[in-house]
Amino acid sequence: MILLLSVVSKSFAQTINKVNVENGIIGLMYHRFDENKYPSTNIRTEIFLKHIEEINKVNSKFINFQEFEQILENNIDRNYILLTIDDAFSSFYENAWPILKNKKIPFILFVSTQEIGKYGYMNWEQIKEIEKSNLVTIGNHSHSHEYLIDWDDGQIYSDIETSIKIFKENLGYSPEIFSYPFGEYSTNLKKITSNLNFKYAFGQHSGVIDITKDLLELPRFPINEKYGEIERFKSIINTLPFPYQSISPENRYLKNDENPPEVRIKFYEDLIDIKNITCYSNEGNKWRRSEIKFLNKSEILVLINEKFITERGRINCSLLGNNGKWRWLGIQYVISEL
Repeated sequence: MILLLSVVSKSFAQTINKVNVENGIIGLMYHRFDENKYPSTNIRTEIFLKHIEEINKVNSKFINFQEFEQILENNIDRNYILLTIDDAFSSFYENAWPILKNKKIPFILFVSTQEIGKYGYMNWEQIKEIEKSNLVTIGNHSHSHEYLIDWDDGQIYSDIETSIKIFKENLGYSPEIFSYPFGEYSTNLKKITSNLNFKYAFGQHSGVIDITKDLLELPRFPINEKYGEIERFKSIINTLPFPYQSISPENRYLKNDENPPEVRIKFYEDLIDIKNITCYSNEGNKWRRSEIKFLNKSEILVLINEKFITERGRINCSLLGNNGKWRWLGIQYVISEL
């Protein structure tokens, strides 16, 4: 189904009126390969190969960053896979890069410049080597890979500007895409990335990219040993987009007196019937189904009754489509200690 809309948002929907609710771009985020002592960020290469096999089975197409831009500018006419690798660990270069090179699979490599050349990380010669293949697009992952969201503006600018300088010195250019360290961002951090001329920025909240998404808070599905199990992975690569108009609080960085938040999600009227939507949150440090209040047929309140206890508050909303596939919308809030 393609519906013509008059959309006003901070994404490509500003200039494109076609919203395809059946197709999207699924961003997959990997870190380490065959580093089994880090299960939260690791995947075994034998499982990674099975992931590639499953993607080929469903006839989804791997795309490079240039194709990603072109597809968003025109029309998402089928399902696509955008493969991203964070941190430039040496285990990627040693164990996954040969696979991607052999199969000619494009990807984005997000690099934190402070770590390059240190033990466990790639060096600049290795980064330049893979860049010559034309399979990779290099992205900025900050200089320090610290919790930038907690820093003041001067520190944030200094950190990212340092990385920009190092990229120019070593690669001759500065990447135009950014990956927030730990997937954490706020309205202020988004503003800074925009001021520093980044066109796109990725988080770690789950969901499918469609043309209604804000280009400075693009979702990805984190893949690791726990969440890379094959049956779950099959579900991920068959996930449908869940277009929405707005989420409030817009700022994903909550102070203590804003916790728990009143979460309001506004969808596009007559685009998708949301009457059977369900949402879950980790309020009170325990995953549970959240009560939903319908404000009208296209707008809901997700009622969070207890404070988010952990550093990250998460809300996941889903809706079963007519074809038996799930729509998925992940929201991540970072809880300030202040």
